[in-house]
Amino acid sequence: MKYIIMQDIFYVAVLLGLSILTGNYIHKVMSGQKVFLSPLLAPVEKKIYKLMGMSDHEEMTAKQYTCSIIFFSAAGFIFLFLMLILQGFLPFNPQGMKGTSWHLAFNTAASFVSNTNWQAYSGESTLSYLTQLLGLTVQNFVSAATGIAVLYALIRGFIWKQTSTLGNFWEDVTRSVLYILLPLSIVIALLLVSQGVVQSFEPYKEVSTLEHGSVQVIPLGPAASQIAIKQLGTNGGGFFGMNSAYPLENPTILSNFIQVLSILLLPASLCVSFGKAVKDRKQGRTVYAVMMIFFAAALLVATMSEQMAGPVWNGVAASGSMEGKEVIHGVGGSSLWAVVTTAASNGSVNAMHDSLTPMAGFVTMFLMQLGEIVFGGVGSGLYGMLGFVLLTVFIAGLMVGRTPEYLGKKVEPFDMKMVCLIVLTPPLLTLIGTAAAVCMPEAATWLTNSGAHGFSEILYAFSSMANNNGSSFGGFNGNTVFTNVTGGLIMLLVRFIPMGAAIFLAGNMAKKKTVASSEGTLSTSNVTFIGLLIGVILIVGALSFLPALALGPIADFVTSR
Repeated sequence: MKYIIMQDIFYVAVLLGLSILTGNYIHKVMSGQKVFLSPLLAPVEKKIYKLMGMSDHEEMTAKQYTCSIIFFSAAGFIFLFLMLILQGFLPFNPQGMKGTSWHLAFNTAASFVSNTNWQAYSGESTLSYLTQLLGLTVQNFVSAATGIAVLYALIRGFIWKQTSTLGNFWEDVTRSVLYILLPLSIVIALLLVSQGVVQSFEPYKEVSTLEHGSVQVIPLGPAASQIAIKQLGTNGGGFFGMNSAYPLENPTILSNFIQVLSILLLPASLCVSFGKAVKDRKQGRTVYAVMMIFFAAALLVATMSEQMAGPVWNGVAASGSMEGKEVIHGVGGSSLWAVVTTAASNGSVNAMHDSLTPMAGFVTMFLMQLGEIVFGGVGSGLYGMLGFVLLTVFIAGLMVGRTPEYLGKKVEPFDMKMVCLIVLTPPLLTLIGTAAAVCMPEAATWLTNSGAHGFSEILYAFSSMANNNGSSFGGFNGNTVFTNVTGGLIMLLVRFIPMGAAIFLAGNMAKKKTVASSEGTLSTSNVTFIGLLIGVILIVGALSFLPALALGPIADFVTSR
């Protein structure tokens, strides 16, 4: 157990150190300052703007910014949808993969455009190399960049005064990809290749096994390049069906650490960037502290459950629950990854979540159901958390009879309407999707388990899709017309409704003047506010999901004892 504790402490320490360095770098990039890559990339950036026909520093209103996101995402959705259906006629398809069904193509396109990367298929048996590279990997970059762009539009809303503009979406996306996501992905991909992660365009290989006369097919492909951005961009979609539990996708202890560190690197770094951008590092530290408190508590509960609540053989408790886990990662590595991937909007796995102990399964599910705000997706996690911050400020203002303020801007009724859309859209769609699935006559045939555990499989699936996570509990057949269509619609709605609300919230904030602080102004960077914010998050999560959790993982925990 002590080695697991040392591993977790080392992980958090490295994450803290790297997030400070990376956060300062991101702030410089997104504020237009020169960085060490500027001499190399600045000319490329200008060429891109010239190809777009965009003049320098062309500003957008909230409506224009939102329309640009919708147009950009819709174009990506249509392109990927057609590629999936027509991949049998396209090149770079050495295995001769046929096109997918229309409903699987719809679900997959919605999944990757929305940064969810829910996968109702196995990549090595369904998708060609071209589809993986030109379709999925491209969306991994641009969907993550869109999240960063929206976050910075919201930040500008807080710090700009009496203006109707929020920056330029195309400029924000270009800088995010060119200066942040692409360089980091190249470094991570090279590190992964050094550990044995496959990166090849050769056809699958047939090899003879130790069993006489038996032949096994080894899937290959350009995996490392996609794995790097799937982790950095909190996308999570695996190149192979087994995701990061597959030896050629995650072969060593070091590759496992690199990947699990990459998942939280940018979401944590953006907290530092936020503090720098608003010229109040205490605000960034406050948000970072709340996220880290939730993360540490979840990691402790999940690890203890997996280590202490393992199976019993002949009256003797086993040393941890190793069911569904790779031996190389063990209980500690698998528990850490399970908490990290559901705290972030990532969804990649290195173990089967369906085999987690009931309490660990509860933790992973509840982290998603909080709205993916414990670090969350790149950009989206922080603007979701800022929605909760404004909700907390508003509640505190009501308690003392004072107009709520945040960062010198008054929080008014329109702002709270946008906050409600940010905070309440994910739980509402989670519960609607789960209820609809349970009511389907064929629901029992989609499950490998019955009772409380079977319900947990459905609840987990829609918690994953409705919070843009993408991880799978297992045991649930997601490749049906109902799940593909319903899940695809949910993933799109839960991505773009809060995103649009965040932009219009930013637009309204940007129009306001700054109010000077006074003795009665609520401090949003002290221990009291941290406790109040944690309480509001837990109350919203508990009130939304406690009945459903009681029917699923809680009942499963009680009945399995």
